[in-house]
Amino acid sequence: MINSIVSGIQKLFGNKADKDVKGLEPYVGKVNAEYVKLQSLTNDELRAKTTAFKNKVNDYLAEIDNAIADLKAEIKKTTIHEIDKREDAYDQIDALEKERDEKLEEVLEELLPEAFAVVKETARRFTENEKVSATASDYDRDLAAAKPHINIVGDEVHYDTAWDAAGQEVTWNMIHYDVQLIGGVVLHKGKIAEMMTGEGKTLVSTLPAYLNALGQRGVHVVTVNDYLARRDAEWNAPIFQFHGLKVDCLDYYRPHSPERKQAYLADITYGTNNEFGFDYLRDNMAHSPDEQVQQKHHFAMIDEVDSVLIDDARTPLIISGPTPKGDIHEFNELKPKIQKVVDAQKSYLNTALADAKRMIKEGKTNEKEAGLLLFRCYRGFPKSKPLIKFLGEQGVKAIMTKAENFYLQDQQKEMHIVDAELFFTIDEKQNQIELTDKGIDLISNNSDDKDFFVMPDVGSSIAELEKSSIADDEKAKQKAELMREFSVKSERIHSINQLLKAYAMFEKDVEYIIQDSKVKIVDEQTGRVMDGRRYSDGLHQAIEAKENVKVEAATQTFATVTLQNFFRMYHKLSGMTGTAETEAGELWEIYKLDVVVIPTNRPIARKDEDDLVYKTVREKFNAVAEEIIRLQKEGRPVLVGTTSVEISELLSRMLNMRKIKHNVLNAKQHQREADIVQEAGQPGAITLATNMAGRGTDIKLGKGVKEAGGLAIIGTERHDSRRVDRQLRGRAGRQGDPGSSQFFVSLEDNLMRLFGSDRVSKVMDKFGYEEGEVIQHSMISKTIERSQKKVEQNNFGIRKRLLEYDDVMNKQRVVIYTRRKNALYGDRLSLDINNALYDWVDETVHSFKDTNDYEGFKLEVLRHVAYDPTLPASEFESTKPDALTQQLFDNLLDAYDRKNKDIIERSLPVFQNIHKDRGTEVKNILVPFSDSKKALNVSVNLEKALSTEGAEIINSFERFVALASIDENWKEHLRELDDLKQSSNNASIEQKDPLLIYKIESFNLFQTMISTLNSEIVSLLFKGNIAVQASDDMKEAKERKRDDISKMKTSRAAEALVSQENQGGQQAAEQPKEVAVPVRAELKVGRNDDCPCGSGKKYKKCHGKDV
Repeated sequence: MINSIVSGIQKLFGNKADKDVKGLEPYVGKVNAEYVKLQSLTNDELRAKTTAFKNKVNDYLAEIDNAIADLKAEIKKTTIHEIDKREDAYDQIDALEKERDEKLEEVLEELLPEAFAVVKETARRFTENEKVSATASDYDRDLAAAKPHINIVGDEVHYDTAWDAAGQEVTWNMIHYDVQLIGGVVLHKGKIAEMMTGEGKTLVSTLPAYLNALGQRGVHVVTVNDYLARRDAEWNAPIFQFHGLKVDCLDYYRPHSPERKQAYLADITYGTNNEFGFDYLRDNMAHSPDEQVQQKHHFAMIDEVDSVLIDDARTPLIISGPTPKGDIHEFNELKPKIQKVVDAQKSYLNTALADAKRMIKEGKTNEKEAGLLLFRCYRGFPKSKPLIKFLGEQGVKAIMTKAENFYLQDQQKEMHIVDAELFFTIDEKQNQIELTDKGIDLISNNSDDKDFFVMPDVGSSIAELEKSSIADDEKAKQKAELMREFSVKSERIHSINQLLKAYAMFEKDVEYIIQDSKVKIVDEQTGRVMDGRRYSDGLHQAIEAKENVKVEAATQTFATVTLQNFFRMYHKLSGMTGTAETEAGELWEIYKLDVVVIPTNRPIARKDEDDLVYKTVREKFNAVAEEIIRLQKEGRPVLVGTTSVEISELLSRMLNMRKIKHNVLNAKQHQREADIVQEAGQPGAITLATNMAGRGTDIKLGKGVKEAGGLAIIGTERHDSRRVDRQLRGRAGRQGDPGSSQFFVSLEDNLMRLFGSDRVSKVMDKFGYEEGEVIQHSMISKTIERSQKKVEQNNFGIRKRLLEYDDVMNKQRVVIYTRRKNALYGDRLSLDINNALYDWVDETVHSFKDTNDYEGFKLEVLRHVAYDPTLPASEFESTKPDALTQQLFDNLLDAYDRKNKDIIERSLPVFQNIHKDRGTEVKNILVPFSDSKKALNVSVNLEKALSTEGAEIINSFERFVALASIDENWKEHLRELDDLKQSSNNASIEQKDPLLIYKIESFNLFQTMISTLNSEIVSLLFKGNIAVQASDDMKEAKERKRDDISKMKTSRAAEALVSQENQGGQQAAEQPKEVAVPVRAELKVGRNDDCPCGSGKKYKKCHGKDV
């Protein structure tokens, strides 16, 4: 009824998609009008348009750029006491930078029709000609030296319109359709363009990429894997390069290398979501600006945006290293206890199921007899195949449902009866598992300690100790023992729970596979193995113990960010995919990204059949095999989508028994993905693939396939998410091709068991469907889609809660990384130091002023900053805290300035002597600083020290101290947050919200860390000094070896996790394996051959002199 009303309203007023497209249609007319004008231009005149566009952008922004430059000049003139003035100036710069971004969007909006027309006209010329020629520029000559499809002939450059893209020969034959122009506008405006598979999303991306590259702030095109990044970069590059734009791909180069930095300096940079994210983390671990590779996060365009921003949104990118005692765990010791509990549960449930079957035959079907036993079996092992099969029989599911409703009523007050005989219970919908009292008794019986799993009541025990009359030393000893016991048992309970999850809820060849004696996670969306990815919170170690492979040591986090928070840093974010409409609410709520559905260029000819529903899995797979045989006989290629490795291999065995040739594409075969996808469209080809395997690569139909009916899609199960099913359907019917899709479903499938089978099973029971019979109706398909909506809502809730945890850390990360950036570049470091000093002074004054402890105050200031306050005790007692803070702060600033001038006076002559004697040889000087406890060797640039009259010596010291203190404290803070997240989960035992506890405690930890950080920086800067007697006291600083952060462990987390591939991390004894760098097809030139750039010189004396 409601659906009919909604449908009627949409017919009357139109739906969102129609309104969106209608509002964008005027752009199409404007672009095409400009496109007609451009056809009369020569190639040189067309290329000149890009320079004209850039000049217009620069002129439009000149006023703001000049204002920013003036403010920076003003800041340099301020004194150390003019803190407010400098802070105001920096605030104005930040505001102007935001205004500049807005102004840039205004001028790009004005240029859009003509810029899009330039790209479309370039595409037309490349399509209609074998070569496109123009007057050669220096950039053309540089390209010709490396690219075989670009040649210099005299003063002209010839661009061939066929070239190599990721190992495949491509000939450019694409001109933008009107609907693709609409897609380009949507992407430019920072929205998501939903375009069906085969509608040319790669071509669409060229429009906003070119337009936004004119702003000279960098365009990042993000893909889901390195193959697509290289393919798209090489496919589109000549269109951009023809106009003088630089295009590069991150995956050509090693992480954290000078070449990768150059890739980010290109106008348009392609790369995977992982590499963009990891480079951000590595940049925030760099020790000099030269080591950083990324520029401003301005505009990112994400391909397959639903995979990146939905599926992987909660997946932290982690750089990690060894943790103290990370190899100590109890998984192997506790495993036999859990194995015993699981075996006991299975044994009891087998008996209970047999009793339930007997009772049903005897007619004892009420909720206290057969119904109770069935519900108990479901609570104990919902994925039990005998139980699932029995529930599929006529009327059985209804008996269990009736019992479930009975025991869940009245706030579940009767649930203890259901769980009384169970050793543990599983809530499959919430993905939770919990030991019962009976289970705890079983695993505790064989322990020498009867309280082996009993957590001590810390609060009560400490209170009793405080009341007792025992000696203070003994009290402290007992408190320490109590806390040690609490920590050990807390970790033990956590290990038990993770082992229980591993045994009862994670299946081999479904959630993970065993490969090379390692547990490897399988991506449920693509079916690919995710190397280096590990489950969090010890779950991966528990699975390793279960599978009898080596249990890897735990690690600690050095740097981490989720993809959600990384991409939210961009000024403008957009994306494209074939399946985003079903997740539009989540994309808007989290990222403020609107989804616009783009119409297809040609009407869809694919026929989507209603689902076929069977009672059992066995019937379903037999029907799938028969359907494959029928379609193959018709000469049609068949793509069979599966939800797991296990199912694809089961189907493969069934087809092998029938001697039917086929290909399998799953986690164990993903290396052959490109070859398998290439064959998938040939007549009679059968491909078994996990639902989204091969995503991003179109299946092109072979000869005679269209006439036979096109590609046939068979889904063996409905996925939890509707967009995954839509993605599978969308593999057929590209660009108006014929095709069909059909899903085969059984009541035993996970989705149907959890959310959808009650209503369907009632219909099948009512009409007396027997085993082997099938039901097919649009009502059934809609019921299944409603079930998927329930799952999507549940998954969104889970994702949102996990992201709330990360948002806590993200706010702290922004503060720390901003301070680190200021320290690294030095431009706002003095302001941060002044703020740190003021905070320390304020904290110190208030702590001693409360008790009027003048002597303690003087001692603390002298101890911490080596300064003896001159104010008398009477003034200390009579002055208000705020006034006292300001007075001491000003005095300390003057003292710090005097100390720095003294350092410069003593050290500058030494620098001048070294420059005079060895100036041509020495670049950096190693200056020894000390605070009487720590010795610090600070590298100072000789030329900068002299040109700034010694100011660079102080700047280098300040940078060194700030960076070292920030890195050490942040790393320790991340370790504490890891521990806090694990321990806060135990708050649920006390009926408290773990997230709330995590927020409160993490804030307290962060406040403590900031206070400690400020204190360390202030103390080191004030007490640090040098003693210079002669030039021998300072030595030449050898060029610091660049820290190879690329060799540190990087990983993608499953919910939140760490990689273990190199256990030594940053300090590993073994050398990490060299990263495999993709080989690009470039022109190979002999050193004594003529340079291809056309200069007439030998290659070794021209573009090959640095090779």
